[in-house]
Amino acid sequence: MTTITDTLPASAGRDDGFFLGGAIAMTLVIVAGFSLQLAMGRSSFASPPLVHAHAIVFMGWVAIYLLQNTFVATDRMALHRRLGWLAAAWMVPMLVLGCAVTVAMVRAGHVPFFFRPLQFLVFDPVSLFTFAGLTVAAILLRRQTDWHRRLHFCGMSMLLGPGFGRLLPMPLIAPWAWEATLAACLIFPLAGMWADKRRNGRVHPAWGWGVATLLASAVVTEAITYSPVGDAIYRAVAAGSPGAAVAPLDFPPPPPGPQVTGR
Repeated sequence: MTTITDTLPASAGRDDGFFLGGAIAMTLVIVAGFSLQLAMGRSSFASPPLVHAHAIVFMGWVAIYLLQNTFVATDRMALHRRLGWLAAAWMVPMLVLGCAVTVAMVRAGHVPFFFRPLQFLVFDPVSLFTFAGLTVAAILLRRQTDWHRRLHFCGMSMLLGPGFGRLLPMPLIAPWAWEATLAACLIFPLAGMWADKRRNGRVHPAWGWGVATLLASAVVTEAITYSPVGDAIYRAVAAGSPGAAVAPLDFPPPPPGPQVTGR
């Protein structure tokens, strides 16, 4: 969401409505997911400070993405550029805090029971770095507006897993709960491909790269999860903690009470 070239292609304006609408829809997925979690008593404000810091930074990115698309749609490009550089820096705490919360949950033995603990330890960081890779690519291509906004859109789609994971009936779709959330995330770039085809008669190649990157993240996640490398990573991370007693590839038993995340 950094700079967009001053001279936009003639057709770019017709894209503004789609990208703003997509940003609004993504925001609603995140807000609805976490609001449902809170309403159902599965979230607690008594979570550790690390969890709160992660939540603030994560929701801050969602707000930045929505604002950036709003600025473009309303032709406030100076604000878009200024906020874009903040967005670039914002990715650093996103990565650090996201990975830290994942490690903390694994070490505490508090991985949601519909995920394999090792898979959870792998897919969270892989998802974050996939998002970061697509976002960096979008920044590098900021003067090619058509690539810039589509790669950002795909990167943001990768972050929708936590929202969809709180809206989907995850216990009912285990052992494919994580794969189901990734499939839901793909709805957005696929909608972008459909919109391009309908509007321009062709699909922009940026969508292909974005979707391929999301699918590649799934392949990497599964490859590491079911490999000796993944097992070694899990045991190193969980060593000396309650998580060490949890089998890396076994689903934990459901909790006796409500599932509370971020403990």
